[in-house]
Amino acid sequence: MSLRFALLALLALLVRPALAAEKREPITILISIDAFRADYLQRGLTPNLAALAVHGISAAMRPSFPTKTFPNHYAIVTGLRPDRNGIVGNKMEDPRRPGETFTMKNSQDAFWWSEAEPLWAGAEKAGIRSASLFWPGSAVAYENIRPEDWFPWDENVTLTQRVNTVLDWARRPAAIRPRFITLYFDTVDTAGHRHGPDSPELNQALGEVDRQIGRLRGGFAELRQPANIVVVADHGMASTSPDRVVMIHDIANPADYHLIDEGPVALIDPMPGHEAALAASLLKPIPHVHCLRKADLPERLHYGRNPRVAAFVCEAEVGWLMLDKISEKNGVDAGSHGYDNQAPEMQALFIAAGPGIAPKGTIPTFDNVDVYALLRDLLHMPAKADVDGTDAPFRGALKLSTAH
Repeated sequence: MSLRFALLALLALLVRPALAAEKREPITILISIDAFRADYLQRGLTPNLAALAVHGISAAMRPSFPTKTFPNHYAIVTGLRPDRNGIVGNKMEDPRRPGETFTMKNSQDAFWWSEAEPLWAGAEKAGIRSASLFWPGSAVAYENIRPEDWFPWDENVTLTQRVNTVLDWARRPAAIRPRFITLYFDTVDTAGHRHGPDSPELNQALGEVDRQIGRLRGGFAELRQPANIVVVADHGMASTSPDRVVMIHDIANPADYHLIDEGPVALIDPMPGHEAALAASLLKPIPHVHCLRKADLPERLHYGRNPRVAAFVCEAEVGWLMLDKISEKNGVDAGSHGYDNQAPEMQALFIAAGPGIAPKGTIPTFDNVDVYALLRDLLHMPAKADVDGTDAPFRGALKLSTAH
């Protein structure tokens, strides 16, 4: 046994110089902390994220409308807002698939994701190996392309296991080591919905995720793996209450509408032949709610032209909810999102640091579709035409000659 340990020790001594001598190419990792509101960074509970911001750039990032999970995750990795990337809501319907509803639990059909190319597909086409851990859409093939490494969503995989998986990917030999990685954390969003954005449970979730960011950075340092780390959130979170609910069946006749989604934003189609009656109900003044035909939505929202958007889009005031019924089991969430993307409560976290980023500190607020252009720069991929984003917000911090 002692001889075995001696041989293992000798092997470690021989391997360590080889690892140290290996010149590793930088990897780029995109990390989503779902519902990490921009101002959470100021609570003093996330020292690892704060340190990352000091060594790079940070901002309050403007999400796309509606400020929901799936539309914004896909906006970040396609450079296209929901109206153009096709994921217009966490729940949606398509006239080409009558009777079918896309939901977060029923989202594995490639049809729904086929309107925009995600970055990992573009990277794979360019010969850049990619890997994704739970990023929405990454388990679905785009033109028969997935990340080289991917996993179907499993909420039972702990944050520690997720970070360990990424570090295992980074340990691989160069030939099979991913150069682009996405990683997803959901616990801050869960705590915000269940307990509210100002709760002790939310603060505990912030600390837990921050520790995992520290583990990840420490693991990269131990491997001597340079990494451009880009941390984002899809949206923020606002406090909600059972006292601030507008029941949809109180503002319109249920016989007149087909409800697709509810909450801070309600997506509503008229029943056949009931368009005028529904319009009369929804387009009149309603306390705490503002409804419009999708063609009349403000241009700044960049929303309403996709056929998957319902005929009527109703926005609640921040902190209010529109519901068709209240669950007897779960009641009303203590926090929610989906509101106007200019609302302070919806602004999202953004931090980027690494060998490709100069430490420039806080930069002005920008649209989340711009992150796509930044990632292409960091991966040394050429600019892509006909996207909604640009790398202009980051040019002063980019150390690369590929900024455009």
